[in-house]
Amino acid sequence: MKADLRELRTASARLALQFAGIILALFVVLGGVVYIVVSTGQTEAAKRALADASQVDSVHDAPHDLLITVLLPQGRDVSPNLPPGLPDERALQEVAQNGGSITETVVAADGKSYLTQTDVRRGKVVQISYGLAEQQEEMGRLLTALVISGVIATVAAALVGLLLARRSMRPMSEALALQRRFVADAGHELRTPLTLLSTRAQLLRRRLSRGVDATADDDVRSGLDEIVDDSRALTEIVEDLLTAADPRQNAEPERVDIGELAGVVARSAEGRAHERGIVLTTTAAPGAVVTGAPVSLRRMIVALVDNALDHAASQVAVDVSTDRGDVLLTVSDDGPGFGDDLRGSAFDRFASARAEGATAGGERHYGLGLALVAEVVDRHGGRVTAADRPTGGARVTVTLPEAPSRGT
Repeated sequence: MKADLRELRTASARLALQFAGIILALFVVLGGVVYIVVSTGQTEAAKRALADASQVDSVHDAPHDLLITVLLPQGRDVSPNLPPGLPDERALQEVAQNGGSITETVVAADGKSYLTQTDVRRGKVVQISYGLAEQQEEMGRLLTALVISGVIATVAAALVGLLLARRSMRPMSEALALQRRFVADAGHELRTPLTLLSTRAQLLRRRLSRGVDATADDDVRSGLDEIVDDSRALTEIVEDLLTAADPRQNAEPERVDIGELAGVVARSAEGRAHERGIVLTTTAAPGAVVTGAPVSLRRMIVALVDNALDHAASQVAVDVSTDRGDVLLTVSDDGPGFGDDLRGSAFDRFASARAEGATAGGERHYGLGLALVAEVVDRHGGRVTAADRPTGGARVTVTLPEAPSRGT
């Protein structure tokens, strides 16, 4: 339960950070647009101020927010308190010599910027400067306000996102916990009868081996051996299901010979194949070893063989080989195949090659086998494909990474 709460908090925090990141990105974009709009508006206002003063050619006629420099034959007339760095001598000389008009931004010695326009008015060279310091201060205050607002909005978004994420994920966490409890309870309840079944079968087998029951023949002993093996396999499957239901639990990986395991599964399925009149053959290359959970891999092969037996007409072939660092397990049959409609979804849960309402053994077929195969293959870092054979029938190929040799 503590682990579930930890996972819930981690997932909620991750979602809250993502939500906060989205809000921050939107705020940055919005703030950038506002900053550009305001800055452009102030620039246009400064240009309009210079344009409104187009007729000014005397220091005494200039508005208070404009600084004027006029070149006269007897010298120059300048506004009082003209800051160092103004007027722009280069612009004055160029206009005096060549005429025309020059508009540029000049930074005075005091560090303040001025939008300056120099042209000829009524035969006099006039330079008008508009101070941008107030606009720059306003832009600085705007930028500070945007940054502070962005930080506040991001923190608020993170807190709101965390609250909403926890509220929305709580039902999911409760459902997951309920599922795990169900699997754990079901596994616990199944362990006891399986253990009793295995114990009684082993006791009976020992009694037969001592000759207590003289009427028992080889078929009975063989049947008891199969019961013991099947009960052991069922117990292992329950353990594997419990491990698969809780991803926090990982079974200890082992070296598994897929060829040997396929042979064991094929032998256990011979009775069913014989009842249906199907020939089940197995070929295995030596050294087809992978690293993984034996029980999970056995379940995978059992599901593949069962699926093939369900659809085969007369034969099922299990082939194990190696190819450039991979182990290939191929199970094929001579049945109707997958068809174009099912091939892409063959490994989805509840997919089925049977027609709607078809039955097998009195029970409807839900197509869970291949879905379990896909899950086991994914847990072992492999891949699985389904295809139709050129001669008819289906072929399922599982590719698993080959285990490194013991010497490496």
